[in-house]
Amino acid sequence: MHVAHLSLADFRSYARVEVPLDPGVTAFVGPNGQGKTNLVEAVGYLATLGSHRVSSDAPLVRMGAERAIVRAQVVQGDRQQLIELELNPGKANRARINRSSQVRPRDVLGIVRTVLFAPEDLALVKGDPGERRRFLDELITARSPRMAGVRSDYDRVLKQRNTLLKSAALARRHGGRKMDLSTLDVWDQHLARAGAELLAQRLDLIATLEPLADKAYEQLAPGGGPVALEYRGSVGERLAEASNREELYGLLMEALGEARKNEIERGVTLVGPHRDDLVLKLGRLPAKGYASHGESWSYALALRLASYDLLRAEGNEPVLVLDDVFAELDARRRERLAELVAPGEQVLVTAAVDDDVPGVLAGARFAVSEGVAEKVS
Repeated sequence: MHVAHLSLADFRSYARVEVPLDPGVTAFVGPNGQGKTNLVEAVGYLATLGSHRVSSDAPLVRMGAERAIVRAQVVQGDRQQLIELELNPGKANRARINRSSQVRPRDVLGIVRTVLFAPEDLALVKGDPGERRRFLDELITARSPRMAGVRSDYDRVLKQRNTLLKSAALARRHGGRKMDLSTLDVWDQHLARAGAELLAQRLDLIATLEPLADKAYEQLAPGGGPVALEYRGSVGERLAEASNREELYGLLMEALGEARKNEIERGVTLVGPHRDDLVLKLGRLPAKGYASHGESWSYALALRLASYDLLRAEGNEPVLVLDDVFAELDARRRERLAELVAPGEQVLVTAAVDDDVPGVLAGARFAVSEGVAEKVS
């Protein structure tokens, strides 16, 4: 699979831009702040319906514009598809496939798949649990696009449940009348049902990803492992006892019941996948807090390489995006990473100067300056 053409309108710094793309390596080179990352960010948005740089759509719309358009021609084997996303901050986004059919934005998920390497990846190792949950859930959705609906359902139920708990907590603190919390039982069931599906997918992913991550780390830093991925759930050690979705549902319901009194006092949901973490271990110790800066970088890169290997093995090879990552790496890691990704069907690279792009990634070049992307080779 590769993106054959990218078209943007009022996206970030681009009023309009047309970028023809070929399989193999394409590098976007230009000084910082000129718009090269905006191009690969748009490709990533088509794959995930989100940005790796910001948490909302508003910054993606060019200043002064009401909406942004991201359009791409995608080739998979003998099949071509035109997908289009219209970003409308504060309103519902729109999507089209092959111009004629208007669909939900999440219906485009799975047409484009990407694995993105970026300086922000260091937060996978050193950052908060939310960074690792997002990593897992985006990869889950890339494997199974229907999980976008499950994640949306879980977030909606969680928001409703938190609103009810917050109201109960405020009433309790201010001596108001006791609230009717009978609907909390219903929200518990909905939360546990969607949560069990999300948990099952995460656990399956980790079991599949762990040997791939260990292999990738060994390729990047020979003799530096082993790597282990350990899921730490809010239901505690009982998680190891569950072998299917129904048992996960039962565990979540039991844990919600045990936590209810505390939740009402604090006004927030304390049990569920939104409270879980992925513990990254290097040897016997957690990488967070113990790994050196170089080891942390190798770990983050290994997770991305493992993601790529997993998606490629399951069909529909993803586009590899390396956003200004080589400037962050020492010479050895830079060369090893370049050698490992070079065979990819399509590799998109951004760099401030040509020298930041390893020689093994020779291919097409675009010079990017002041919102203009011009092909130079």
